[in-house]
Amino acid sequence: MSAVRTPQKHFAPLAIGAPEPYRALPVRLERMIHFVPPHNEKIRSKIKDIAADVDVVLGNLEDAIPVGDKEAARRGFIQMALENDFGQTGLWTRINCLNSPWMLDDVTEIVREAGNKVDVIMLPKVEGPWDIHYLDQLLAQLEARHKVTRPILIHAILETAEGVKNVEAIAAASPRMHGMSLGPADLAASRGMKTTRVGGGHPDYTVLADADGDVAAARARYQQDLWHYTVGRMVDACLSYGLKPFYGPFGDFSDGPACEAQFRNSFIQGCLGAWTLHPSQIAIAKRVFSPDEKEVAFARRILEAMPDGTGAVMIDGKMQDDATWKQAKVIVDLARLVATKDPERAAVYGF
Repeated sequence: MSAVRTPQKHFAPLAIGAPEPYRALPVRLERMIHFVPPHNEKIRSKIKDIAADVDVVLGNLEDAIPVGDKEAARRGFIQMALENDFGQTGLWTRINCLNSPWMLDDVTEIVREAGNKVDVIMLPKVEGPWDIHYLDQLLAQLEARHKVTRPILIHAILETAEGVKNVEAIAAASPRMHGMSLGPADLAASRGMKTTRVGGGHPDYTVLADADGDVAAARARYQQDLWHYTVGRMVDACLSYGLKPFYGPFGDFSDGPACEAQFRNSFIQGCLGAWTLHPSQIAIAKRVFSPDEKEVAFARRILEAMPDGTGAVMIDGKMQDDATWKQAKVIVDLARLVATKDPERAAVYGF
């Protein structure tokens, strides 16, 4: 039995009166998904300024929100959605997980009150396509009932071993899928990994340099990336289905260089952005997920030398062909997108 709808029905609304699914995702800049606690009135009062500084504002209703504040966080998110014009900045929410007592009210109340303002619902602890199918159908019914005019997208968090195992089926589950984020803390617990860190490396996850005669002598150790395999699987699944992959949280706010290294690893592997949990991480995400000006300049030279993307040319002693033309186009297209929201970088890139 097929796990996906037939091609004929794939883009059909799942409820009478619901908006048609997107045939392709909207083109938006999403270098950072900035988490805010909506029950915090002080932070909520600053949403206008926060939205002007980030690409996505996410009202968090799940982990890090105390049990006693769950309903206040939901009400706070609806309030901030209705009271602010987010312009080019995306408005997302992370609802509570499907087996929680708050999830159903999260979805029904948010779609009813603010369905035309919300771009994406982030779904935690997705384990398989069945989780996406349930939320997909529910959203369609609520969109139809409350006359929502554009489909609310779903963003899945990979934070269980079963979810990683089923990553391709999750990516294929619905045209409502926006993308996926890596959730390293819950994933580490699900896998039985021996770390209490939220993202990043671990000092004991290393390879040892070869011994120079005496195996007991001190040798160099090189720390490895705990998340390389999972990010690679997620990127492949997402890009196979036209979705957007993201790195998730980095929990040590005091260690900017380590945060930047983890973000940069994921950027080079294909991720488009990362979560920012603290204001200090916003500038890091902007720096990392915006292409380097020298890379952009060189990529533009490749595109200019091969206007139709075929053949081969030599630039600075290096051969460029249709494969490097495609690589260059990825960088230049991203730079153009960054330039639409970032005047300083637009000037640097020459757009």
